[in-house]
Amino acid sequence: MKVQILENYKEMSRAAADIFADVINSKKDCVLGLATGDTPIGMYECLVEDYKAGKVDFASVKSVNLDEYYPITPDNDQSYRYFMNYHLFDKVNINKANTYVPDGQASDPVSSCEAYEKNIDALGGIDIQVLGIGRNGHIGFNEPDGELIFYTHVTDLTADTIEANSRFFESESDVPKQAVTMGIESIFKARKIVVLASGEGKAEAVKRMLCGKLTTNCPASLLRLHPDVTLICDKDAAILL
Repeated sequence: MKVQILENYKEMSRAAADIFADVINSKKDCVLGLATGDTPIGMYECLVEDYKAGKVDFASVKSVNLDEYYPITPDNDQSYRYFMNYHLFDKVNINKANTYVPDGQASDPVSSCEAYEKNIDALGGIDIQVLGIGRNGHIGFNEPDGELIFYTHVTDLTADTIEANSRFFESESDVPKQAVTMGIESIFKARKIVVLASGEGKAEAVKRMLCGKLTTNCPASLLRLHPDVTLICDKDAAILL
């Protein structure tokens, strides 16, 4: 795993955006694996700036998102479809028909997950995937556990994750208790992975990811088995290294 430790959030966001822009510019019809949460917002802002400056073109780009709450409607302002539209898709020239987010209101979520996985394969796989890392070492909604599920699936959210995400909702009781997420194998099929971590609150997770045991109790640690992973973090997130 390659590691870049930068001065602050702005610098790490710019570095991540540069990697994504290079992939887009080298393969116009690339497939981007995208994520939500606070951490990648700066990267998306940089990519929007690059688009407006004529440095990157999203016209032929396709995207698949890592996860989505379940149940939730796409027009809910806390859904990940809404997040992606707001922070990226509405601000660049990507064709939204080529952007895929797990279905947060599927009547048959198991079949929907299977279809999502098949769609990733039909697109030719993910060229580059961005990931955040949870305080407990989760990636996507693959939470620490004795066993992890390989492919896209519905999972129960832990109490810690529900509490962490409650700041986005009116109350903790409004946070969905489940989510649809790509599994570990789904993530590992990406040709290149970029992990972003910012702030002292992520320092322990970063340490466990890089220096701890390979264990499903810290899903991010398994990324050390992938052949092309870059961790980009600020100094605060690297304080325990």
